[in-house]
Amino acid sequence: MQGVASVIEGDTIEIHGTRIRLNGIDAPESAQTCDDAQGHAWRCGQRASLALADRIGRGTISCDPTGIDRYGRTIADCRLDGESLNGWMVRRGWAVAYRHYALDHVGDEDRARAAQRGLWQGRFDMPSDWRAAQRQDSSPASPDLGRLMLLAGQGNSCNPRKTCTAIGSCEEAHWYLQNCSWGSKLDRDGDGVPCESIC
Repeated sequence: MQGVASVIEGDTIEIHGTRIRLNGIDAPESAQTCDDAQGHAWRCGQRASLALADRIGRGTISCDPTGIDRYGRTIADCRLDGESLNGWMVRRGWAVAYRHYALDHVGDEDRARAAQRGLWQGRFDMPSDWRAAQRQDSSPASPDLGRLMLLAGQGNSCNPRKTCTAIGSCEEAHWYLQNCSWGSKLDRDGDGVPCESIC
């Protein structure tokens, strides 16, 4: 697979309409914050996405698929000008080695940590831990039927179509995700958490 890519998040790109998850790495989520060396919070998820976008620019990306994840995204090793983008993100400290799935980038992570690059300049939650905490803090993924009926009675309807900016709560976003044919558009990275700016 080859083409100009658009960046979805620090570990996810899209080429010709195909969503691609970079193999063996995990970058912070768009809404995730980290602490710098002085303890000040900063938008590390947003910065990781920007770092990948800056590295890619308008270059042609070449990806070798290795599988499909549970969200239907293609998992791939991707390169720009012969250099692994997966490894580059970890070496620069904008992603970590996703040990649960692969050990290919553990050495890259060790070097980034030693040099205190990117995320390693201060304190941060591993992206997988941050996502798990967000799921626990949000409303249940499968609210009971009575709660769904209550939300529907409060005017939640699949028409007119909603966007994250028009949704008032995480609970409402989950309702749309679970009940509307277009709800998956609220979950851009396919991790099961809709409208991550409010969830």
